[in-house]
Amino acid sequence: MTETPQFISNMKPFIQKAWEKAGFEQGTPIQEKAIPAIQEGRDLIAESPTGTGKTLAYLLPLLEKIDPAKQSIQAVILASSRELVMQIAEEIRTWAEESGITGAAFIGGANLKRQLEKLKKRPQIIAGTPGRLYELISQKKIKMHEVKTIVLDEGDQLLVPEHMGTVRNIVKATLKDRQVLLFSATLPPHTEKLALELTDDPTIIRIGKDENIPSKVDHIYFVSEKRDKIKVLEKISRLKDLKGLAFANDIGEITVIGEKFDFKGIELNILHGESNKMEREKSLRNLRSGKSPLLLATDVAARGLDIKGLNTVVHLDVPQSTDQYVHRSGRTGRAGASGTVMSIVTEREERELKKIARELGISVSKKDFYKGEIVDAK
Repeated sequence: MTETPQFISNMKPFIQKAWEKAGFEQGTPIQEKAIPAIQEGRDLIAESPTGTGKTLAYLLPLLEKIDPAKQSIQAVILASSRELVMQIAEEIRTWAEESGITGAAFIGGANLKRQLEKLKKRPQIIAGTPGRLYELISQKKIKMHEVKTIVLDEGDQLLVPEHMGTVRNIVKATLKDRQVLLFSATLPPHTEKLALELTDDPTIIRIGKDENIPSKVDHIYFVSEKRDKIKVLEKISRLKDLKGLAFANDIGEITVIGEKFDFKGIELNILHGESNKMEREKSLRNLRSGKSPLLLATDVAARGLDIKGLNTVVHLDVPQSTDQYVHRSGRTGRAGASGTVMSIVTEREERELKKIARELGISVSKKDFYKGEIVDAK
């Protein structure tokens, strides 16, 4: 029997119970470092790669601090995308079980009247997109005077010109002794500068790529002519037990591939910035349930998606930076699981891919298809 991490054994019984139920063995480095700092009441700026357990790193100490007897909002979590907000809301529901704590989610584009109904249930912890939350604060529907903690999840996506003013106003709507926590997979200098303005003498935690639970991820690639990439993708989509997310850089390309697959009667879901809410939900449902083995998306559309059991990530184009390679590839092999990252490259792109691999210190091996199976390239 593995030992429960120290930070969990010091928490309330409902959290310990949920931890056992989730079957986690150990905490991840970001959890080990962030949870004690948050419990001390410090402001925090944390950088840790995708898939390293950031959500629980802030959610568990938040739930620990909430007083279920108080019928007021005590913690607010901001995220830039609707998907991420819904995922956070799902985690709150899972981890707050048997605690008497109520959570709610507020997203732009959703029916306002229904969202106001949620406030009647007096949630103590809420997650939301900045625009919608600020709208409700301005209408005095959400009262911030008892909020002790504000979390900015995927901070690099929130501290951008389109959200910055709103985020600042939301933070200002709370009392002076609030705690501000910012988590991000990447923390470029300009984001960090803005984060420092919103926080008060914060603890800064950076978890390097090499500090995380070693996941068993293979990095492989196929070389093909540009026009034949779709054929390689088709072969990948037919692999047994595939649950994959494929990335392309451009919406036009995604639409064309979607139409070609459709014409051949191959199940493929697509997701891009212009997909509407219904299309998004259907695509995700089909992938999660296994009805469709592959989801093709742009980076923007896939931001914040966390699909349990995703075993494959496909790069249809070479990522434009090591960060993009890490962000995309981090969707598989989460928290120690195994997975495969596949790139489909032209001969010219093969050089770029090898350069990225060198910078990241990973090895990529060249493969081919033979009778529908992946084999080493000759």
